Amino acid sequence: MFTRMLVPLDGSETAEKVLPYARALARSLKIPVGLLRVIDTFGERSRYLDEFMDTAIRRNKDYLQRVAKTFPGASVEWTVEEGRPAEIIITKAAENEGALITMATHGRSGLQRWLLGSVAEKVLRGTGNPVLLVRANEEAKTEGEVTPSRIIVPLDGSELAEGVLPTVVELAKAITLKVVLLQSYRVNAIMYGYENALPDLNEFNEELKKEATAYLDSWVEQLNRGGLADVVPIVSEEEAAEAIIKLANGAPNSLIAMCSHGRSGVRRWVLGSVTERVARHSVGPVLIIRVS
Repeated sequence: MFTRMLVPLDGSETAEKVLPYARALARSLKIPVGLLRVIDTFGERSRYLDEFMDTAIRRNKDYLQRVAKTFPGASVEWTVEEGRPAEIIITKAAENEGALITMATHGRSGLQRWLLGSVAEKVLRGTGNPVLLVRANEEAKTEGEVTPSRIIVPLDGSELAEGVLPTVVELAKAITLKVVLLQSYRVNAIMYGYENALPDLNEFNEELKKEATAYLDSWVEQLNRGGLADVVPIVSEEEAAEAIIKLANGAPNSLIAMCSHGRSGVRRWVLGSVTERVARHSVGPVLIIRVS
């Protein structure tokens, strides 16, 4: 699963709201942590910046050292680099394919702070590593630990979407999570005007619901045999992203785990667009696994 955690920070309190999740995962999974601070001066370079860059690097090293001490019992390293944040994050993570990038979804912009919203999107699109995105809302804290109590797993019937399940199993066992399997079966019907011959949409929807239920039940059985006792299937007629967000937002302390893409079709939703919408609008953390 994960062999290391990479935590990009920009020095803002908003970005630090990822830390409670990072601490909990580092402790539960017993993996080393790498704190990364990227000083982004591209487009803003001047003689003043060059003159005081050494001072800025020393100041940020002190900052990361203080943050490192908030990870009790964990092996923590820290790095300060200068460059384009998204590129540096992707490159550092690629050094270890088992590295989990753990970051807030937005921060502040400025001389020594990069906009985590845009950086997070660039990282999500460009990295081959798993990414945990945490919404940095006003209520979130920076101290202590936050451990999810359940993990929501959207499935669309494709092998690509199912690729997230091995990670889910390991996480659920390590952290003792309730697993919720979710499938959306909504069909947007198009009428082609076959004179008096109209499809029975109610019957068609009912058949899709039965298929979705049977599909999820089969995965519940497999996961039970694999050692997970608390697995719940949920089928929804709502549009996929709406169903995922509604379910997660209605149950505090939930983690969504999903793949970065899938297949499209009558019974399958495009995981690429769905993943992006969920990452943008879910109030809880979202774990995104790249499946090729």
